[in-house]
Order: sequence, then C-alpha cells, then structure tokens
Amino acid sequence: MKFEPLKNIKILDLTAVVVGPVATWRLGQYGAEIIKVESPSGDLMRGLGGMSPTGQHSGAYLHLNRGKKNICLDLKKEGGQQIIQKLVEWCDVIVANMRPDALERLGLDAATIRSKYPEKIYCLITGYGTDGPYSGLPTYDSVLQGASGIAGLTMARDGKPAYVPMLICDHVVGEITAGTVMAALMQRQNTGIGTSIEIPMFETMASFVLQEHLAQQSFEPPVGPPGDLRLLSPHNQPVKTKDGYLSFTINTDAQVQAFLKITDREELLHDERFISVASRAKYVSEWFEIRGAALDNKSTDEWLKIFRETDLPAMPCHTLETLTNDPHLKAVELIDFENHPTEGKTAVIRSTIKVDGNYPSARSTAVPCGWDTTEILSELGYSEIEMEKILIEKAAYNFKRSKQS
Repeated sequence: MKFEPLKNIKILDLTAVVVGPVATWRLGQYGAEIIKVESPSGDLMRGLGGMSPTGQHSGAYLHLNRGKKNICLDLKKEGGQQIIQKLVEWCDVIVANMRPDALERLGLDAATIRSKYPEKIYCLITGYGTDGPYSGLPTYDSVLQGASGIAGLTMARDGKPAYVPMLICDHVVGEITAGTVMAALMQRQNTGIGTSIEIPMFETMASFVLQEHLAQQSFEPPVGPPGDLRLLSPHNQPVKTKDGYLSFTINTDAQVQAFLKITDREELLHDERFISVASRAKYVSEWFEIRGAALDNKSTDEWLKIFRETDLPAMPCHTLETLTNDPHLKAVELIDFENHPTEGKTAVIRSTIKVDGNYPSARSTAVPCGWDTTEILSELGYSEIEMEKILIEKAAYNFKRSKQS
C-alpha cells in the first residue's frame, strides 16, 4: 500500500525559489496534489539554481518541484485573476511566500480568503513576519543567515563571518512549514475549521541558533558568554589524515578513553581535565585542540577501520564530487535517472523516509512552465471555447500549445 496520508488534499502552491517549494514538495511526498502557479516569466529558480540544457530546469528546480502540476497564469489580467480565485475555491490549502502587500492587492491574503472560506488552511511564509519593524522587507537565504546569527557563528570561531554554502534557512523553514500545514490539516479533520498560519523566517532561524547558542546566557544572571564553546572551537573541524579528512565526534567518557588509546595518547587517560563530561566542558578549548590534532600518520580508510573496530562514530569527509559515489548511497540507490520532456536524462533523488519497509515513490518529474494549464482549467470546469479565449488573451499559457505555434 502506498504511503499517501495526504491523498485527496489539494494544495495551491503560490510559492517560488526555495523555501515555499521545499514545503510543498514535502507535502507532495505525502500524497497531496500540488498545483503550482507560475507567472509567464517563470519561477526564478528555473535559471538561478544552476545551468541546464534549456536554461529552464536547473537541478535545484527539478528536485524541489517534483510531483507538482503546473499552471501558468498572468495575474495582471482579469482572466488570470478569475482562474486563481477558482483555484482557491477548489483547493484545501493555500501556501504562499509572496509579499503580503502583493497578496492583498490580488485578494489572495489570508483575511480575504478565510472570510469567504473559513474551512481553508492558509499558510504564509514571510521573511520577517507581519508585525515587527522589519515587516515587508525583501530577503534571501544569505541575508537571513547574516541576520539570524548563522554567519556570525563562523565569525565567533574564525574571526570572519561566512555563509553556510547551501540554502539552509530556506530548507529548515520549508520543512517546518510542511509540518505545520499537516498539523493544521489534523486540526481541521478534528474540528472542521481551517487555520491561518504565518511562518517568519528570521524569527524561526534566530530561534534555531539561540536554542544551542544562547547557552550560558540562558540563566539570570548569566553563567558565562553566549555560544556552545564546543561547536565554536576552531578545532571543531574535519581532521587531516594522510590522504584526506576524517569526520568524527566523541562525547561520552568511554568514547574519549577509546579515542585516546587508538591515537596513542594514553598519558591523557587519567588527566583530570579530560576524565569526565563536566571536566571537558570546563577545559573545552584544550580538549578540542587535542581532539582536532591531525591524524596524518594513517590514511582515511585506515583510520575508518580503526574507529569502526572501536565503535567510534566516524565517516570520511566527502567532497561534492565524492558524495554521489559513496558506497552506502549507491547501495540504497538514493539517486536514479529518468527522461525529462525537455532536458533529456535527469537525476532523481528519491525519498529518504522508509515507510512499512518501502520508500515512497519519487513522483513525476518537475515539468515546464504551463505544462498542465489546459488540464487544470478543464478540471475547474472551463469549456474548450472558454479555454481557447483565455489562451488567446494570454491570461494563461499552455506550454504544449506555445511549442506547437
């Protein structure tokens, strides 16, 4: 049996770039029908996410928009506005990450929609919420990494701020959004009442940082400076081996004792500074310097064998080039390939969540802008003549038709 707890739930996807598409992609993984609305210019991520054969399906766009139906509408035209209102009525959930003022102009804000349809679930993802002084400001992932203190963590460690080289804020908030929508669906199932959800990215990511790094300032009066001193140690890095790098962590007293033995540092076995979790926390800088010292007398594979024989958690530090060749990922077939209607053979990253012994289907590929326009219009009740008029007026676009003309 397929794992589709959200089967028959229709989600109107008014999102673009990464954070919103992550949320709706996850909901689609659980069986929801996702109707993605794009403007004639298309989702920015089609080109921004990297190169592709046609320039319209970057790898990032493909992976974040798998399994979604796609309708292309010009919401500046009356016909496009009429269609979007029919879609609102048709769908159970509306997810948006457009600016609140733009949504209000289009009548696609939470207050307008839920006054008409109180049973709807409306989810708005914003950069900075709708209440505080930053409300309405534009943002991107790197801006939020700086604002939320993520880049500042690197400054605390290395003396210079740096961004995490992936869209970490977008992915974290997107996954939280999907979970919140599912909770709202459960509430509606129990009460019959919809929900208005707002998820501000800045506050969410600041909360993530502070959960770990408020640390000693979690008390009044504070017992020390902010920051988890283990994580902020400059020695908390992959460790150099003879031919590469090893990633490992040792936390328990037993692990520390084993580590000191396999690295020939028996003279530290009874050192009062490192003998317990409490003492290592007090002498965290000294301990992490010892833990982070190079292991360049053996290769990565030799160290991995020793660490595994001692039951210490360790893995090779992969590069982007070596990650896809990892033997475990190959064995579990994380990546496959399929034929795309315009891009040729493209990679498919399957679901990583196993349910009842099986991985859910990866679902259909991400499609060109306007790929499902006429099919969706037909489901909304438009006749052939009405659809032809809409397409001629360019209130909506059909990819297949545009390629034929």
